[in-house]
Amino acid sequence: MPRSSRIPGFFRLSPAERRKAAIVATGATLLPGAWEGLDLSVADAMIENVVGIFGLPNGIAVNLLLNGEDRLVPMVVEEPSVVAAVSNMARLTREAGGIHGTCDASVMIGQVQVSNPAPGAAGRLQEAIPVLSEIAASVHPQLVAFGGGLRGMEVRELRYDEPDEVPEDILVLHVFLDCADAMGANMVNTVAERLMAEVVAITGGRAGLRILSNLADRRIVRARVTIPFARLDEAGGQGDGVSGADVAAGIAAAWRFAWVDPYRAATHNKGIMNGIDAVAIATGNDWRAIEAGAHAYAARDGQYRPLSTWKVRDGALEGTIELPMQVGTVGGPIKVHPTVQQNHAIAKIKGAKDLALLHAAVGLVQNLGALRALAREGIQQGHMRMHARTVALAAGASGEAIGRVVAGLCERGEFTVEEARAILGR
Repeated sequence: MPRSSRIPGFFRLSPAERRKAAIVATGATLLPGAWEGLDLSVADAMIENVVGIFGLPNGIAVNLLLNGEDRLVPMVVEEPSVVAAVSNMARLTREAGGIHGTCDASVMIGQVQVSNPAPGAAGRLQEAIPVLSEIAASVHPQLVAFGGGLRGMEVRELRYDEPDEVPEDILVLHVFLDCADAMGANMVNTVAERLMAEVVAITGGRAGLRILSNLADRRIVRARVTIPFARLDEAGGQGDGVSGADVAAGIAAAWRFAWVDPYRAATHNKGIMNGIDAVAIATGNDWRAIEAGAHAYAARDGQYRPLSTWKVRDGALEGTIELPMQVGTVGGPIKVHPTVQQNHAIAKIKGAKDLALLHAAVGLVQNLGALRALAREGIQQGHMRMHARTVALAAGASGEAIGRVVAGLCERGEFTVEEARAILGR
């Protein structure tokens, strides 16, 4: 029986029923203890000074069609409307052919820095690259068997010249390492550490940093979607009176605002990262590294810009996204955390490049959901409908009372704990 990410009524099921539906839809194996979370003894070994386990909701977005393949998307996030927006926009985009993406190789950059190098140091360092490459390649020889390995080096000359401060010449050797299915931080740092003594000897400079860069701009992922106006035109343009063409024009106008204004671009990109971070956490990846790289990349031309584009072309809305994506499917907490392992199985992740594509697709559809809400009704109306559940819980509602309180809050248009308590009769 063909499996599909289209699971009608998924949001109406109980958590236990959703687990079963996800396992059936993906054919994944249900791992022991997957949904019970992290054991305290394991957590104590992972980081320092552990006192407990901090829980966040683990949801699954449905309906995603990525490069012609149905995918379920595990997401860990506390903010209402994020998983719903991804599921709803994934359904809309699947009817337009889904999301299509490509990904570069998993090349990370290591930096070996020296300060105040001797005259002619840059040229000598450039000439030494063949020898330094042999040393670097010997550090992780097993990478070649997994399709990775050293992918080159370059020399960069920098100068610190902040006004009223002592200037400083800085020479940096960039090392490009294809980390295959690993995020690669430890691999790259080990190579950089190994090269420092040779770089100092060649340049005559003072040893500085030897560490990876989280601006992973040789590890770019791209995704795109084309949505005809008709797919954006709810009920044939009836109902709220907003046509698909008007929605597309509104989304494109919102993107142009973000392109020209960094204040808007910051919020635009925050919406993208709502989806990307949630997938990163669910899959045991370093969302802080992803955030750092994404925001640095957004400012690569000297102004902070949106990571996505939305334009109207030939009766359709065209959306793209492009950003660095430093993720891995091996190492870190992936083999330790049972829920992370289960999420990998449900997402049917086939390697780091595949996982990067999943992140980009989710970021694009999450962004579409936010911009579509802004173009149609304003972000707050839809968001507050989802937020009403959190308000009901904060007021002490449970069981069937949650639905009654949510309905009452939406009807009254007041989303406060006091209003929820009044509905409960407290």
